Amino acid sequence: MTEYSRGDVVLVSFIFTDKTGVKQRPAVIISSDVYHQQRQEVIISAITSKIGQILVGDHLINDWREGGLLFPSVATGIIRTIKQSMITHKLGIMSRDDLKEIDKQLSIALGLGGKINKRL
Repeated sequence: MTEYSRGDVVLVSFIFTDKTGVKQRPAVIISSDVYHQQRQEVIISAITSKIGQILVGDHLINDWREGGLLFPSVATGIIRTIKQSMITHKLGIMSRDDLKEIDKQLSIALGLGGKINKRL
């Protein structure tokens, strides 16, 4: 099995939520290498070329070509755990600055490391 690392941009076979089909989509691996040592899964952030609307948890990728992407893209706040076998192949590597910003945006979306919004 090929080993993947945090920050790798990969092509993934995504199964539609209604399970009617599969589509190839890029994603960035956000789980740590320590996580990968003990599991056969990776945690990914979905990537989209729809850059018109940036939502909470999203990051407009600056160095998208370095990541092996064909178009300007957004790493989304849509995260998923998948089996490594669902990865078709590696496209590139996310730049350090982009990965740092993805971490920041996901931390905001998940309420980690800062103020937690409480519903009253």
